[in-house]
Amino acid sequence: QVQLVESGGGLVQAGGSLRLSCVASGRTFRNNGMGWFRQAPGTEREFVSAISWRDDRYYADSVQGRFTISRDNAKNMVYLQMNSLKPEDTAVYYCAAGDTAWALKRSKCDYWGQGTQVTVSS
Repeated sequence: QVQLVESGGGLVQAGGSLRLSCVASGRTFRNNGMGWFRQAPGTEREFVSAISWRDDRYYADSVQGRFTISRDNAKNMVYLQMNSLKPEDTAVYYCAAGDTAWALKRSKCDYWGQGTQVTVSS
């Protein structure tokens, strides 16, 4: 059974930083895309970032320059370093995996984590 488990969420003040982690189990994703989505209350889930097997990176315009995605294939993990956080970044953040990073960018995901809450206070 494939599982994606996120960690690292929490409460932070505006301007602060958080690092999200996601560990996958049940299969390897070293040849696939992995990434992050988020969903704020009353909104649809939206793409945040994705990374390909060869480290091509994609970002939503709203997080470009503030967030950095990375992965460790040996550990089957993906990370999201979030800097200069804003109150509008408040959301549940979901780890995702799919065929390719480009597919993730188009919200074509095969696996989802359960989500981790990120709250940014003003």
